[in-house]
Amino acid sequence: MLRVVKARNARSKRALEAREPKEVEDPRTAIFVKCTSTGETLNRAMKELMSLKRPNAISFSKKNTVRPFEDTSSLEFWSTKNDASMFVVGQSTKKRPDGLTFVRMYDGKVLDMCEVGVDKFVSMDEFKTKKSTPGHRPLMHFASELFDTHPRFIQLKSMLLDFFGSEVLEGIHMSGVEHVISVQLAPTPDGLNNASSVGLTDVLKDEDTKNLPKVHIRSYTIGLTTANRAPHVELTPMGPSFDLSLRRTKDADPEMWKQAMKRPKLKKQDVEKGLGKKKKNLEVDEMGDLRGRLHLGKQDLSKLQTRKMKGLKPSANEVGDDDDDDDDDEDEDEENEPQSKRRKA
Repeated sequence: MLRVVKARNARSKRALEAREPKEVEDPRTAIFVKCTSTGETLNRAMKELMSLKRPNAISFSKKNTVRPFEDTSSLEFWSTKNDASMFVVGQSTKKRPDGLTFVRMYDGKVLDMCEVGVDKFVSMDEFKTKKSTPGHRPLMHFASELFDTHPRFIQLKSMLLDFFGSEVLEGIHMSGVEHVISVQLAPTPDGLNNASSVGLTDVLKDEDTKNLPKVHIRSYTIGLTTANRAPHVELTPMGPSFDLSLRRTKDADPEMWKQAMKRPKLKKQDVEKGLGKKKKNLEVDEMGDLRGRLHLGKQDLSKLQTRKMKGLKPSANEVGDDDDDDDDDEDEDEENEPQSKRRKA
């Protein structure tokens, strides 16, 4: 039976309502936790990641005894207390040096985890270039097909997207796009592209991680030059850069994953925009605009009524002698017409 927390006063009631599920969730808050043993490289790497995540980042200054893959009670307590849905746990041991564990939460419980090893790290200070403004959401670029086929890289891609870009944006201003984070893979071994057909339990073994390619994360600032109508984009390295290797992982429980991926019922206006059930001859393009298709019969353009303009009428000189025979008939008709019709004409 679930424990129901009742509010004692109006202030606690507002706090509980703010943590209730919403149709559009707030940006994810990440907590950076250092374990008992962390090296200099790992401390600098966590500091640089926190600078990219700000202002939605919380850092624990004290070292804690945390083993995410063995006991998750501490993480669940901190998640409920700080209203955070992600953790970055840093721990360096003899067997697994310079390890970073990304933990994703759902409803105060651990959803899934992914551990990576920091093989190489280059700080921002070594790049003497312009930096992006803190708080701006980056563009994400994944340059490998394995991010859509391999289970391990699909999970890593989902983790990075939730870590860097969990906020929902209604519009994008060109001046607000300042940097891009590119995620690439090292050369892929032969036969790894068929990993999508392999069972998930067979792929997630520890011995299989040795054959997986390394992950290269690079950050660039975006420069726009408007010499022509279309702006020219220039990318400048700003740091930090990471070379990561995949290690342990914990997959989400199927029932919890089903609840986490459940979407609220769409409103009528969202259905009309094309977000709901697909309608006939209606589709949404890549920019999110609703486009419709009309099927019409064959039209007879000879009977098409065009707009009459004085500039399109033939002049008296162009009429020429072809109309000389008709002038006499027109003069006789004008004499027979009443005077009121002559004035209207």
